[in-house]
Amino acid sequence: MRKRWWLAIAGAILILAGGLLAYLTQTSGGIRIEDIRFKGAKGNTMSALLYIPPNATAQTPAPGILAVHGYINSRETQDGFAIEFARRGYVVLALDQTGHGYSDGPAFANGFGGLDGLTHLRSLDFVDKSNIGLEGHSMGGWTVLAAAAAMPNDYKSMVLEGSSTGKPFAADGTPNWPRNVALVFAQYEEFSNLMWGVEQARDVTQSPKLWAMFGTQGPVEPGKVYGDIAQGTARVLYTPAITHPDEHISHQAIGYSLDWFAKTLAGGAPRPADDQIWFRKEIGTLIALIGFVALLLGAFDALLEAPLLSQLRQPMAASGSTPQPTVATGGRWTAAFLLTALIPALTYYPAFALADTFVTPSAYLPQGITNEIMVWAIINGIITVALMSFAPKRASRAGIIVPSILIALATIIVGYAALWLADLAFKVDFRFWIVALKLMSAKQFLIFLIYLIPFTAFFVVALHVLHRNFSRQGAGRTALYLTNIFALTLGFIVLLVLQYGALWLSGKLFNPLADPGFVPLSTIVAIQFVPLLAIAAVIATFTWRRTGSSLPGALICGIFITWYVVAGTATQAAF
Repeated sequence: MRKRWWLAIAGAILILAGGLLAYLTQTSGGIRIEDIRFKGAKGNTMSALLYIPPNATAQTPAPGILAVHGYINSRETQDGFAIEFARRGYVVLALDQTGHGYSDGPAFANGFGGLDGLTHLRSLDFVDKSNIGLEGHSMGGWTVLAAAAAMPNDYKSMVLEGSSTGKPFAADGTPNWPRNVALVFAQYEEFSNLMWGVEQARDVTQSPKLWAMFGTQGPVEPGKVYGDIAQGTARVLYTPAITHPDEHISHQAIGYSLDWFAKTLAGGAPRPADDQIWFRKEIGTLIALIGFVALLLGAFDALLEAPLLSQLRQPMAASGSTPQPTVATGGRWTAAFLLTALIPALTYYPAFALADTFVTPSAYLPQGITNEIMVWAIINGIITVALMSFAPKRASRAGIIVPSILIALATIIVGYAALWLADLAFKVDFRFWIVALKLMSAKQFLIFLIYLIPFTAFFVVALHVLHRNFSRQGAGRTALYLTNIFALTLGFIVLLVLQYGALWLSGKLFNPLADPGFVPLSTIVAIQFVPLLAIAAVIATFTWRRTGSSLPGALICGIFITWYVVAGTATQAAF
């Protein structure tokens, strides 16, 4: 029994160490962080993290910055910016947009919540209302632009990260509006057409839409300040050699924003733009995320000792004479591996496009991205069932459904409790870059129940066939883990290599569909499929090795992935 707890203890230690590192980083120099809720103009509840540096008091108000994440992200996504702003003496309100994180939905409502955020920031007595900055990434840029349009005299400058003025969601930029704006637009930006009307992001300097905001009749020169800061007409363009999601986690992009606010806001603490420590928090929350997975596996292993769940234990361990199940071999193994790896990637864009057309957000299915993933899962589940007869047969085990459900629920409860405690103690979730596991709000939990059945059904079918094809007791442990990981992820790895190779070589993603605006967001979402499916493969392999059944691991994966997706994306319909 003691031996079975070692992995759970290791996971808990990693969570503690990673959470502590993240906490010490984000509170460096005496910064205080508050998890706040406040009412918007229409009575809606808004959520934010408030970073308060020690210099900000009612007697000595400090400059403030409203920092806003992009679409299907949350307030923590801007933590690199928020930490560095706060280290320089700025009060930072890192906002959850409407319909994101813990802010009331639906998404896109009420100017994305920008007006509510700016109003609340200005209401704080320790904020210098004459020195307010706005910063937003992607749709967060449109959020702060909505605030700037509604309150044109209530901010001093802004930074748009991978965003734009004008259609589809903002007012047109002019030489006088927005006030003192810096645009950080990556050279390998996936949304160049949507944002600035150019096919290749490297050609953003040629965008007539950009010329209109800069007041020029020709190409904009990156790094050159146009206009006059004192008059509020200053503009500057920065073009780092990164992609749209890289802007979250780029020292260069964060440095540009630090430099701009140092020039345009008064009262900040002088500190070089390259003096940045925020990445330590990313490392800390990554360590905690790894610890979370280890904790799940360790908890599962320990729970197998409970008498109620003991029948789940691997029956082969009781008798060396028990025949080993067959697996695919030779050409059959190769065919099974390629089909398992490639079909999910080949169906990815068509499934998302199908959902985008026919399964739009509603009161019953309120999350657009989750609907797209659900349709993809259903299609791949049906394909897997159709191909199941070609997989090697396995003897079924009776009487394990109820214990499998119980151990899956208990395992997830242990993991959820660990995240709740980490949030309580350190004000962090488990994340790295755009991969983030968050606590669910009460509304999100109800939404979670809606999507739980189709997602879990997919994993029950997919992992059953995975193990029939590749898993055999006595096989090399490392080989088995790697086989299952690559069987689930290789197709998406190839897809992303092809897409970002095309972006690097040609300046744009290749488009297998007619809608040019559909592919960029779907491709960025696909990045998360690689680590998530790798985690699913690890859980599935570990639990199968302990039980000889695919069911317990499939149930854990179904619950975990549904939780991850629902808590981390946007809710577009009222719920």
